[in-house]
Amino acid sequence: MQYLLNVHIVEGEPAQSPEGAVERVNSEMRAAGAWVFGGGLLPSESATVVRADGGTVSTTDGPYAETKEQIGGFWVIRCADLDEALAWAGKCTRACGVPIEVRPFDDESGE
Repeated sequence: MQYLLNVHIVEGEPAQSPEGAVERVNSEMRAAGAWVFGGGLLPSESATVVRADGGTVSTTDGPYAETKEQIGGFWVIRCADLDEALAWAGKCTRACGVPIEVRPFDDESGE
């Protein structure tokens, strides 16, 4: 099963990540075969929100949600079960120094 590990940051607060810690976790995930994809995101001010309203599509600058708490990055991993995903999330939160949200993909979607 695939899981999304969301990295939650409070914008404006300094990173708590020890030097190279995230890349070490990434390498460990790759070696274990859990890695699917991952990456960090630019600050939420760089976002563009696209909306459909009655057949019209509009865009606005800035984040979708006006909050200091934002997603700062993510991993998509493949694990046997939730316990394995939570073990990876534990390594990720120690590497990043911020909370990690674990969410399973909807395997019923047919994709």
